[in-house]
Amino acid sequence: MSFIKSKGFKYLKNFIIGVGAAVVMIGAWMKITSHPMGNIMITIGLLTEAFLFALLGILPPEKDYYWEKLYPGIDSYNANIAPLTAGESTGAARPLNAEQVEGKLGGMLDELQNMSKSLGSLKALQEVDFSETGEQIKGMGNFYTKLSDAMASLNETVEDTKVYKEQMSSLNRNLASLNGVYGNVLSAFQGGMK
Repeated sequence: MSFIKSKGFKYLKNFIIGVGAAVVMIGAWMKITSHPMGNIMITIGLLTEAFLFALLGILPPEKDYYWEKLYPGIDSYNANIAPLTAGESTGAARPLNAEQVEGKLGGMLDELQNMSKSLGSLKALQEVDFSETGEQIKGMGNFYTKLSDAMASLNETVEDTKVYKEQMSSLNRNLASLNGVYGNVLSAFQGGMK
């Protein structure tokens, strides 16, 4: 494996790209704010980025997938391609039926999902401790009973609050009318004294 394809080189390349971009940004900021080091920093950053772009142009692009391992010869134009599961190629390529492949893969996926669910259920049952379950259910029953009682009490309190609010509204109306009567009596009394 060459140094260019190693993880260390990829990390170094990404590190230099990031640092170079940061130097360009700092240089641009210094240039905009008329800092004395602005010209030097932006020059260093741009030269670093130019070097990196040249390097990226020279280096070959990374392969995303390695299909040639599954289908030898796929990277040549006139290859006679047969999947590895078909065995040795005898010269005549067998065409792949996409529906058959998709059906087999779908069936395998369904089986794997079912197995995963079953194993997950077995693991969950293995970890459950049923020794105190009866006590927990009784405790939950007591909790729900107390919660129900509290809700009923709260409902009664709401009803009492509604009645109190209606009585206060009635009292306010009575006081307003009493104030009106008192005002009229006071006005009449003051009018008679003049």
